[in-house]
Amino acid sequence: MISKTINLAGTEITLETGHLAKQADGSILIRSGDTVVLATAVATYGDEVDRGFFPLTVEYRDKFYASGKIPGGFFKREARPSDREVISARLTDRTIRPLFPKEFRNEVQVIISTLSYDGENEPDVLGVLAASTALSISNIPWSGPIGCVRIGKIDGKYTINPLSSQLDDSEMDIIVSGSEDSIVMVEGEGDFISEENFLSAIQYAHEAIKDLVQLQKELMADVGNTKREVPDAVANEPLEAAIDKLIEGKIGPLNEPKNKHDRYRDVDEFTKGIVDQLIEEYPEDEKYIRTYVGDAIALDLRQRTLNGVRADGRKSTDIRDINIDLSLLPRAHGSAVFTRGETQALVALTLGGKRDEQMLDNIEGVSYKRFMLHYNFPPFSVGEVRFLRGTSRREVGHGNLAERAIKYVLPSHDDFPYTIRIVSDILESNGSSSMATVCGGVMSLMDAGVPIKAPVAGVAMGLILENEDNHVILSDILGTEDHLGDMDFKVAGSKDGITAIQMDLKIDGLPVELLRQALEQARLGRLHILDKMTETLAEPREKISEHAPKIMRTSIPVDMIATLIGPGGKNIRGLCEKYTCEINVEEDGQVFIYGQSLDLLTECQTEISNYGMVPVVGETYRGVVDRIMDFGAFVNVTPTVSGLVHISEMRWERVRSVEDIVKMGETVEVKLMQIDDMGRYNFSMKALMPKPEGYVERESEPRDRPRSRPGGGGSNPRRSGGNNRPPRRGPRR
Repeated sequence: MISKTINLAGTEITLETGHLAKQADGSILIRSGDTVVLATAVATYGDEVDRGFFPLTVEYRDKFYASGKIPGGFFKREARPSDREVISARLTDRTIRPLFPKEFRNEVQVIISTLSYDGENEPDVLGVLAASTALSISNIPWSGPIGCVRIGKIDGKYTINPLSSQLDDSEMDIIVSGSEDSIVMVEGEGDFISEENFLSAIQYAHEAIKDLVQLQKELMADVGNTKREVPDAVANEPLEAAIDKLIEGKIGPLNEPKNKHDRYRDVDEFTKGIVDQLIEEYPEDEKYIRTYVGDAIALDLRQRTLNGVRADGRKSTDIRDINIDLSLLPRAHGSAVFTRGETQALVALTLGGKRDEQMLDNIEGVSYKRFMLHYNFPPFSVGEVRFLRGTSRREVGHGNLAERAIKYVLPSHDDFPYTIRIVSDILESNGSSSMATVCGGVMSLMDAGVPIKAPVAGVAMGLILENEDNHVILSDILGTEDHLGDMDFKVAGSKDGITAIQMDLKIDGLPVELLRQALEQARLGRLHILDKMTETLAEPREKISEHAPKIMRTSIPVDMIATLIGPGGKNIRGLCEKYTCEINVEEDGQVFIYGQSLDLLTECQTEISNYGMVPVVGETYRGVVDRIMDFGAFVNVTPTVSGLVHISEMRWERVRSVEDIVKMGETVEVKLMQIDDMGRYNFSMKALMPKPEGYVERESEPRDRPRSRPGGGGSNPRRSGGNNRPPRRGPRR
């Protein structure tokens, strides 16, 4: 076993190899604190087929035993990857993919497994670092190593790989990957951080990355593996000459500014025409012909863009036309259609109660999420036909990016105690549908009347780079520019700063100065989009949708929570059924009531509030007759307060029988006349009635009064003997 250790920002990180998974081409066990992650890399032999894409797969799995937990659910084993695992896998994929040689076409698989988790040292960045090291020490061709760190800003100071418990107090949570010379990948979020602060964080992180790259190089030197040879691209010179002759002077018109549909149609027809002319002479080379023609068209478009002519005729800083429609869906609680050029997102918002929160069961334990954003990318949005399967990794990643961008402007649960779900269905796509989701999501929130802190917008930036002296940064890129360009850089935020960011490269790295230019150009583009959004709707609507659940809140003493819930939840279930609502009780005694009928919610709120009510002498209450005795009736004015209405206090005239006046379960109005020394409540009904004309008050007489618990419903009347009053003369009442 060979190992190397580094102290990074006060935490030791150890890389080990030669002990576990030795049949993989590369295997690394990484430790930080008590968090342990295993990464393996394997590449196939003898299948060097041009598939039109590089066949790299990255899998990330959290083992529940890593934190001493057993998975929930019926099967009690790890199943399909969670969103957290998918996002962690994409993090590694986007970091390592650009560094494979273009000519290397073998299948490569990287598998990352969290074997131990201490709850503080996050395994996602460790997985990226372990994957880089596994590839570096293997014989797989790869131009690494790279380093990867998470950076936060706590109490005004940048912190490398902050602990999980520190992230709640951090202004930012950004993951940065890079080589010794440049940045390769960035993803993260921030609480309205400025472009300058973001850039400073990247530069600070890059210094730590350099140390991690050096550590890997030392391990590589000790292992001493030799890389496989990558075959040079074999040129078919006669065929290429024939293609060049046929396409000479004909590519330019294909790249004239036009819409996506016309461009793709013209390119397809042109390519098919070239294939038809050459297929008889070169029957085995149709794919080669198509690839060669496609590369020639893309190269011409790159040159045109560098010379200032984009695919749709815009300048490099121009944003496409924007159109926003609100309230398209009458039954949704909020909806918006955000159209930017040929990208269109239909975004709908739904408000729910506490029970609608998403329960997350992972190695960190069970938690609940009150804000969800789900992104869907159907095939018709790009004019394709394909099966509708489960949610793709791309959909999970794009949804997560948009969710991060929006969450910083949402009101707190105390101010707006709803569960919020946003769904973005992409109806058209030609560049940055995730940023259209951010804009449409914010507009749907405002349309629903959610009191957000500020509008947020997003824009995608591109780059075509020949060298540092010959490059162009593109605002609001098209799908074509994303395909032929060298960078996809998404930035979302408000006028005050950045809330989410993601950068992917197709080149080995990006100089910091180019990153600075891209950030400033993105800021200007974001402000332009925000102006268009606020022109449509400047502030959230004053009222939420009539179709959204209504909500009321009250509070009860903490020691009354168990009484409200009742044995096995009997009481609270009864209230939910009685008032057709959902009731959620917080630990501090706050009670939230959700439902559709405002009248029923008001009644429910009143009944629950009564759990904390302290009766006051002289006040009037409504109560339910709970027990009838021969000397009076016990009335429950709240679920916790019961008192006696003596038979003599029911009417001004003589009452012969209690049941002549009240019945069991009847609601009556009573006035609290006295709270005796034992805390018992004496109510009166006649005190709320006008005194009859000529009424003469009789001399007061002692009354029977049952023993009762303070605030309770009383007990049986006193038996004979003891302190019972003496017998009266005359007929018994």
